[in-house]
This record gives sequence, structure tokens and C-alpha cells, in this order.
Amino acid sequence: MVDAVVQPRGCTNFKLRQLLRAVARLYDAEFARAGLKGTQFSLLSHVISMAPVQPAELARSMGLDASTLTRNLRVLVEQGWVDQGPGVDARSRLVTPTAAGRVKHAEARRHWKHAQRALQERLGAEQVAALHALIDDGLARLDTDETQSPGPID
Repeated sequence: MVDAVVQPRGCTNFKLRQLLRAVARLYDAEFARAGLKGTQFSLLSHVISMAPVQPAELARSMGLDASTLTRNLRVLVEQGWVDQGPGVDARSRLVTPTAAGRVKHAEARRHWKHAQRALQERLGAEQVAALHALIDDGLARLDTDETQSPGPID
């Protein structure tokens, strides 16, 4: 007996984007309660875990291009959640969280935990763990620098 070859149905890119939108809605609803967007929470989490950090290193760690990082950092600076100060030489800059940024992050982290629990309740902890493993494997196979995230972990 010959095993049938499993063929994906539909467009993988479309299916991934569908899942991303559904998950993002869940998380964004929680982050909104803290006055943040998901992208802002992620960036603030990376700044806190890596600080002090050069923008180029931060962008590389998050898989962002320089202009996207600059645009997203600007909002956090304007809100008073991060500072961009001089680096080790005149041409470099360092990004650090402010006290207000740490407070905002702690507030948002409570909502992040709620979103994490809600997702696990809806999908099941085993499915979420399997999803993480599949994502990690996919990232490794696609040879990206985004396989490890210093973001919040419980």
C-alpha cells in the first residue's frame, strides 16, 4: 500500500495571514486596555530586555528594517516610554526604557498574560505549544534571524 502524499490546500501565505489577524485581534483588544498596540508592546519588551541597545541591533533582533524601527520608536519616545541618547561615539545612539516605560510595560504585561491565557483556552495548550514548535522550525528552515525573541516569556 502506498501512502498518499499530503498536499496543502489553499495558499499558505493567505492562511498564515488569516491566523495572524485572528490572533492579533485577541492580543490587540487586551493591549488597548493598557493604551498600547501590539507592535508597541513588542518593541517596548525588546527595548527593556536588551537595553541599552543600538537601534541597528534592535532592528535586527526584531526583524525590522531601519525605517520601520525609527517610525515605531518615535511613538514610544513621544509617549515618554523610551529614550534615545548618545552611544559610545558621536555617530551611535542607544535606546533605553524610561521609568514610565517600565511602568507602562508592567501594566501591558498583565494584559498580555490575559491574552496568552485566552489563546490557550481557545486553542488548547498542546495546540499552542505545537504552533510554537512549528513556527520555530519554519523560521529555522527559512534561515531568518527571528528564531529567538527576547520578549516576555512565562
